[in-house]
Amino acid sequence: MIAILSPAKTLNMKVNIPEVPVTIPGFLPDSEELVRELRKLGPRELSDLMQISPALARENVERYTRWSLPFTPDNSRPAILAFKGEVYRGLKSKELDTEDLVYAADHIRILSGLYGILCPLDLMQAYRLEMGTALENSRGKDLYAFWGDKLTKALMKDLESSGEAVLVNLASQEYFRSLDPKKMSCGIITPEFKESRGGSYRMVTVYAKKARGMMARFMVKNRIEKAEDLKHFEEEGYQYNDKLSGKDKWVFTR
Repeated sequence: MIAILSPAKTLNMKVNIPEVPVTIPGFLPDSEELVRELRKLGPRELSDLMQISPALARENVERYTRWSLPFTPDNSRPAILAFKGEVYRGLKSKELDTEDLVYAADHIRILSGLYGILCPLDLMQAYRLEMGTALENSRGKDLYAFWGDKLTKALMKDLESSGEAVLVNLASQEYFRSLDPKKMSCGIITPEFKESRGGSYRMVTVYAKKARGMMARFMVKNRIEKAEDLKHFEEEGYQYNDKLSGKDKWVFTR
């Protein structure tokens, strides 16, 4: 069983690296190709493409200028520790011990516009490139065309050695779109997290993001190997809601 997460826009590239066996992203040649395309863009073009402020655009022009191989602990950080944001607030990755991080490396994957798929302990350099960015490239008009079915095939290969053949979709729609469920011979479960508001339940984005990270943490800390055991998730008041859930959509409410 593998859970997939979205990355975060905010990063901490100064975080300490614990004594863990760091790894290298599996699609670095593809990442290099994207970096070459991004280096063609000036701050104004990058600002328009990504819909970000001029200051952020300049920062990312500098990031892609500095981006270089090889990745080492001196110029890179493990993905699970470098990402910030609500998902990673819920995951609390900096509080995971060595055994937790090693388990996470086998059971969590982070989808990425630049890196394709990151294992938690893959070293990465700072970047900003949302999967939905319409960056024209040699393979098509956007990043979905660029990655094609590579990410789907890679996840299927990883699932073969991860125990139960179930993908737990804790990613956003933007990132899940980079996969082709029709080509995945596994079960796919998408947990949803909803809040009680005015007599009904609805999703509040900021809470849902944090809850996705919390579920990933629950999976790691409890060494969850079977999807059915995820229904015992009760962090911060959430409970599995059988009435609102379906076969592939599991709803947790509070």
